[in-house]
Amino acid sequence: MKNIYSELNELIKSGKNAALCVVVETKGSTPRKAGSKMIVYDNKKILGTIGGGSIEFNVIDKAIEVIQNNTPQKFTFNLENDLDMTCGGYVEVYIEPVFPLPKLYIFGAGHVGKAVAEFASKTGFEITLFDEREGIFKSITLQNTKFVQGNYFEEIEKANFDNNTYVVVTTPKHAYDEDITAICAKKLHAYLGMIGSKRKVATAKKVFLEERGLKSEEIESIDMPIGIKFAAQTPEEIAISIVAKLIDVKNSTEGKK
Repeated sequence: MKNIYSELNELIKSGKNAALCVVVETKGSTPRKAGSKMIVYDNKKILGTIGGGSIEFNVIDKAIEVIQNNTPQKFTFNLENDLDMTCGGYVEVYIEPVFPLPKLYIFGAGHVGKAVAEFASKTGFEITLFDEREGIFKSITLQNTKFVQGNYFEEIEKANFDNNTYVVVTTPKHAYDEDITAICAKKLHAYLGMIGSKRKVATAKKVFLEERGLKSEEIESIDMPIGIKFAAQTPEEIAISIVAKLIDVKNSTEGKK
C-alpha cells in the first residue's frame, strides 16, 4: 500500500484535491486509535483507514465538505449515540484539505522574470519560466523551476491553465506582452498581470478592446501595470512588487477554491 506521506507529496504536485483525516483523540472502545490516518480524494476514494464502518463513511462525507470549503475542521463522534456502533467509544478526527501548489507561469526570463521566479519559489508556487530566446536559461540556476524554451504562443497552447494558475507577462517585446496577455485572459486563471508603463497599459487596453475582442470586465481584471504599487526601480524591486501581489491574491482566494 502507498505510504500516506509520499502520497500527500504526490497530491501537492499532481493537481488533485484531497483531504487528510487524522484521529487525534479516542476514549473507550474504538476501531482505531489516535494517530490513525486516511486520505480522502474528491471522488470519495480513500487511502488508509480510520476504522471502517459508520464512522469512516461519515468522515468521508465530512472530508468532501472540507475539500469544498477549503477549511480545516475537527469533528467528534460518539460511536454509540451518533453512529449506532456497539463499540460505544468516542473519536475526535481532524480533517485538513490538501490542495496542489498554485502554478506560476512567467513569460519572459529576463532580469525581472528571473527575479520573480527566484522570490516566488520561496513563497509556495510551482514555477514555469517560458522564453523563446536560445540559451536564455544557461545563467539561471533556480531549483524547483521548469524551463520551457520555445515559441511563446505554441507553448501557451500546450500549458495547462486552471483556476489555480497565476500568470506574469514580462517579455522583452511590448507586442509579445500584449498578445500573450490577450490569449491568457481567455484561459482559466487565478491571476494575470502584465508589466508596463502607464502609457503602454493605456495602449494595450485599447488594443484588447478594439482588436483582441476582450470584454471590459476581462480587461479590468488584468493587473497592469503589474504588482503592488510602490517606488520600485531595479529588476529585483519590481519583482518584489510582483511577488507581493501574487501572495496577496493567493492568500485572499485560498478559501474560495
